[in-house]
Amino acid sequence: MGAFVMVRTKHFVMLALALTLSVSLSFVRPAQAEPAHGISMHGSPKYPADFTRFDYVNDRAPKGGIIKLAAIGGFDSLNPMIVRGTPAAGIRWHVFESLMGRSYDEPFSLYGLIAQTIEVPDDRSWVEFTLRPEARFSDGNVINVDDVMFTIETLRDQGRPNHAFYYGKVASMEQTGERSVRLTFTEDGDREMPLIMGLMPILPKHIYEGQDFTRTGLTPMIGSGPYTIGNVDPGASITFVRNPNYWGKDVPVTRGHDNFDTIRYDYFRDANASFEAFKAGDYTLRIEDDPTRWATGYDVPPVRDGRIVRERIKMGTPSGMRALVFNTRRDVFADVKTREALAMLFDFEWVNKNLFHGLYTRTQSFYDNSELSSAGRPASDAERALLAPFPDAVTPAIMEKGYVAPRTDGSGRNRAQMRDAMALLAEAGYEVRDAKLVNAQTGEPFTFELLVASPEDERLALTFARNLERVGITAAIRNVDSSQFQQRRQTYDFDMIFNFWSASLSPGNEQSFYWGGDSADTDGTRNYMGVKSEAVDAMIAAMLEARAREDFVAAVRALDRVLLSGHYVIPLYHAPDQWVARWQDLEHPQIQPNFVRFDTWWAAGLN
Repeated sequence: MGAFVMVRTKHFVMLALALTLSVSLSFVRPAQAEPAHGISMHGSPKYPADFTRFDYVNDRAPKGGIIKLAAIGGFDSLNPMIVRGTPAAGIRWHVFESLMGRSYDEPFSLYGLIAQTIEVPDDRSWVEFTLRPEARFSDGNVINVDDVMFTIETLRDQGRPNHAFYYGKVASMEQTGERSVRLTFTEDGDREMPLIMGLMPILPKHIYEGQDFTRTGLTPMIGSGPYTIGNVDPGASITFVRNPNYWGKDVPVTRGHDNFDTIRYDYFRDANASFEAFKAGDYTLRIEDDPTRWATGYDVPPVRDGRIVRERIKMGTPSGMRALVFNTRRDVFADVKTREALAMLFDFEWVNKNLFHGLYTRTQSFYDNSELSSAGRPASDAERALLAPFPDAVTPAIMEKGYVAPRTDGSGRNRAQMRDAMALLAEAGYEVRDAKLVNAQTGEPFTFELLVASPEDERLALTFARNLERVGITAAIRNVDSSQFQQRRQTYDFDMIFNFWSASLSPGNEQSFYWGGDSADTDGTRNYMGVKSEAVDAMIAAMLEARAREDFVAAVRALDRVLLSGHYVIPLYHAPDQWVARWQDLEHPQIQPNFVRFDTWWAAGLN
């Protein structure tokens, strides 16, 4: 969450694939392809070659002042690109830059940053970047092709697992000119690879060559970004200071950004301590994630007298999927009818009214709140064509109108849903004996463990368990610490867990790690439910190969329908807007990007 306010450590462990790069420093004649100022995953970029800034920035914003932010926990490393240690917040985004910069009012488009142009063939089997001659690291050294090649090798071999996976798909590197480098991809590369390489952070070879890059520590890192690392109080705070000699201040993708002279992150023990510090003015911008705090916690003098401003800002990206996850590797959840039945026993209306002040919206798609969602939409002809080889992969109801979550009156007496659930459980081979639901053949009672790692999840789990108990199902709630939870989740050692999968307007390779069949039996992926479906794999492949936006949307909606038809999760809820609280000494542009990004904000009262 480098661009957000509240920072929590998350480990996204991916399958590592290391391939040997063939590096050639010889100059070769460039291929007949058109250098461009930008690239879009599908179709053409929104902004033309002569654009001067993004629409959602204020390029007249004053420079100066300070923004103070909060993070939870602590840190023991200043290197965010390795597995070891817990890195301090913000380093990747304030200190380092990539070859291309992303616009945040489009699904997935990149424009030149360190690279002046990008060049790809029609099949995107390679990409060529030409670097800007003015691009420099913060120590004044020019960024050159050697730095790009060194970065690929270093992050592939010593970086995080996702670096190894993606950068391992570069089969060869060639210097094609004084400032140009071509990356050719392996056969398992796809159309997203040029954009992935465009977002790679660039390391200075003259600083890190010959070092053990995997070693954690508190030595400030050197990059080419607008800030350098200032004061570091290990585990407690980190301060970034604007580089007065920043080379890229006039590049179109940076105009209107990075308006503060100082950015400071202070660490707090937990969310409650952080919230108290915000109300006291110890930091100045907060993205609220707790509906109870948002509904009742801001009745304080700074809010009443206007010193703290509260806003609801519309999200332009999918809400993602927060859900109760069935581990289908376990016999108890192997039958789709059993999973569908348990979903009927989650009473969202009661939970939303009694626990969350009615502030949440029920999630009904893995890509809710976007054009990618299948909710409320009949399948298009293009979707039906993709799904035709898999006639049983999508239920008729979901084919016609998407997933519709069970709905109650909110009274807590959801008898109709209980009757429907019991009918499905009977079809799955269960019956009631002595007020307990048991397997009709073996007599084994229906019991499972629901693993949680926070008081908030435990409260919700206990509510769900009480509903299950009414039909004779025993759900044992097991609360473990975060490290144990992470370990058991990574090795799929659970029956049921809570999980959140984020989503963007341009889902890509990560979908294979979320629900691809190859990831189901590999520890460390995010296929926590254990999906193994030829239909899912085919929809992911169609999504990755799509060239036109309409074909991409059709493939994602078809994937959504297959996942929802499998009832691998119980979809929970999401906030319809971002809840933002700021002290009045911060201002932001009237036009917002797809989500809140404080790098476009500025300090009030400056001339």
